[in-house]
Amino acid sequence: MIATQIRQKDALFYFASYPSEKLLSQVRFISRYYAEEGEGIRPGEVPADDDVAQFISRIERSDKAFQRDLSQAKARAIKNFYETAISQPPIPGTVLLFTPQKLHFEAWTDGSGIGRLQEPSEKFLIIDGQHRLAALEFYRRSHPEEAKSIQVPCVIFDGRSEDFATEMFVIINSTTTRINKSHLVDLYERVSWAEPDRRYSAHIAEMLYSEGDSPLRYRINRLGGRSRQEKWILQAELFNEIHRWVKKEWRKISAAGTDRRAAARHYEIIRDFLKAAAQAWGEAWGDPAFMVTKPVTLKAMVRVCADLASADAEPAETRPARWRDRLAPWNGQIREFRNEGFYERFPAKGQVERVARIHRELDRAIDLIPRGRASD
Repeated sequence: MIATQIRQKDALFYFASYPSEKLLSQVRFISRYYAEEGEGIRPGEVPADDDVAQFISRIERSDKAFQRDLSQAKARAIKNFYETAISQPPIPGTVLLFTPQKLHFEAWTDGSGIGRLQEPSEKFLIIDGQHRLAALEFYRRSHPEEAKSIQVPCVIFDGRSEDFATEMFVIINSTTTRINKSHLVDLYERVSWAEPDRRYSAHIAEMLYSEGDSPLRYRINRLGGRSRQEKWILQAELFNEIHRWVKKEWRKISAAGTDRRAAARHYEIIRDFLKAAAQAWGEAWGDPAFMVTKPVTLKAMVRVCADLASADAEPAETRPARWRDRLAPWNGQIREFRNEGFYERFPAKGQVERVARIHRELDRAIDLIPRGRASD
């Protein structure tokens, strides 16, 4: 194919215009897509040793319940755009493709950077643009002649490591109009430029979602508005509170180790705290009629956990019993956390101020006033 070679610093990639019919035969989808007529695109098999495809597949399917509805609605909307776009390009943005194969490029001698690029022996992985190409496939099925005239702008990355493709996925999808911020928490440990304190905090957030003994297991929303399951808090919100705590203790944490095994210590602290909190709140824990397990209170409780851990984290063996007794006074505050009248009982100018206020009230109820804290 004819392509333009582009060099930016140490990066080398290609820009090409692909005829839609040819491109659709050269890419593999790793998610299932549906058209409004009920027909679909089956996902290709994701080999266990293909780290890039496995990674993107996990992001696409973080919560099984959302995929069919999301894919059908989004693909339908884009297909409709293809059908109605007349004076503007139907595919205004480039599709990003990846192949681990190093492609041979034979440049023309005029110095323009244009030349002939070898096509890969296996299908491209779509780093960004799966929904656009799925909609294009459905459009091709219903309007085959019109689809033949569409040229798809593509940026092609070749011969790169899995970490490079992952970093590209994060960079491209870091805007609010694309991947939800809660997804990005899952990516910190995969990108080379992620700050170690963020990576460490992401380990803790992931364990709170997945570990069998976590009181928040499967209650953390990693999909934003797309989730179709009952969740208590956005992963991004929880991550921010954990990171707030980690940053304060980072000098001590970094001296002791910062890998996933080291992060397990902080996970165990939060786990023990939340178990003690669940016992203290009794039937109000998880009850939708109360604000106990709503984001505003959960965030405040993570701050209380940080305060309590600073004063009384060790010995770990007796911590669950100690903290269960310590948090017992919260049971007397259950009425204050009913949904009805909650915002009048905890007036504030916004969520940030309200979290700080609840944090102070919960600390005060258990006689825990961190040294040197005048206010949040």
